[in-house]
Amino acid sequence: MRLPRLPHVTGWRPIATILILAGALAATARFTLGLGATTNLSDAFPWGLWIGFDFLGIGLAASGFTIVAAVHLFHAHEYEPIVRPAILTAFIGYLLVVLVLIIDLGRPDHFWHPLVMWNPHSVMCEISWCLMLYTTVLSLEFAPIVLEKFNIHSPIKWIHAVSLPFMIFGVLLSTLHQSSFGSLYLIVPNRLHPLWYTPLLPGLFFISCIASGLSMVTLESLLFSRNGRPFLPTHLQAKLAKIVALALAVYLVVRIQDLLSRGTLHEMITLSYYSVAFYAELSIGFLIPFAMLLFEKVRTSQTGLYVASLLVVLGFAFNRMNTAITGLEHYPSQTYFPSLIEVFIMLGITAIGFCAFSYIAQYLPVFKTAEPEPAHPQEEAPSRVEEPLFVASQWDDPRPS
Repeated sequence: MRLPRLPHVTGWRPIATILILAGALAATARFTLGLGATTNLSDAFPWGLWIGFDFLGIGLAASGFTIVAAVHLFHAHEYEPIVRPAILTAFIGYLLVVLVLIIDLGRPDHFWHPLVMWNPHSVMCEISWCLMLYTTVLSLEFAPIVLEKFNIHSPIKWIHAVSLPFMIFGVLLSTLHQSSFGSLYLIVPNRLHPLWYTPLLPGLFFISCIASGLSMVTLESLLFSRNGRPFLPTHLQAKLAKIVALALAVYLVVRIQDLLSRGTLHEMITLSYYSVAFYAELSIGFLIPFAMLLFEKVRTSQTGLYVASLLVVLGFAFNRMNTAITGLEHYPSQTYFPSLIEVFIMLGITAIGFCAFSYIAQYLPVFKTAEPEPAHPQEEAPSRVEEPLFVASQWDDPRPS
């Protein structure tokens, strides 16, 4: 049975413009009036939507260190077409996280304190330094894409000559702080709900970010297909899907085994607000896409891969928001709901990220269209080629959709 096609995305510019303007106005109000007057954060619940957004952005940017390590350190050169979109995803993701952190700081003018006021006993100190250093490394890895566009080749040779140690350094930094975000919640064992608190939280954060990061790259390659020709070959997309399925399987085994070993399985059986959120996260982001990716027909279909990858990203978002918000509502017995200003700032920053990626991918050599794969000599050519889900040139296509 052929999977249904998804409609093309058109008319996104006015929506993105409105969201960015609303986010800018909300950010102005936040800096003018302060956190207390513009957010629903409090001393009992100091971390809310923005921290969850940080976890989400960093996790989706994990494709950067994953693909760079595979291609340049482990010589899996078949994944070379994914390196540039992965680096761009990571670079934009980290820049947006830095922006959110500045907005979220109670005293944003003190953002420079971690540079000179070290606290080696704080996980936040390690995260801050890893974030700053890895963003610097990403800027160095992204620079050749910009220089190539303007035919400036001399600096590219110099960057390539010194890039290997920086890549190793970047992979180490990203690996450290991907798990360190989970370590942040190890200090609240009596506050975080048992369905999300575990000593294995750093490892679970790391495994899930691999699945979500690769799924994000797959989504981008499908979104920016052009004229029926994917930017990534079908066999390469299928291999990425297998890696995602493996990461999902490892995550599910570790997560369920951890619940069994800690004796918290009854929390899953008891029907509650927390168990419903847990089942939504586990089913949408892990069980359903894992089951889908077991089938070769899904792994080799643009529509099937799009749906499975989108579910992984959505489930990953559920997981990070549940850890940052839902699980912490357990201890103070109060429900946190973000204010409109918090929501508008998050949506505005998301729109900025989407616009930045689409424009950069359109004007810089980020994607390279894959050559059409020759049909097997004994196989009959397909009667109809499946159309791409989204067409990059349609962003400005005047033709009626």
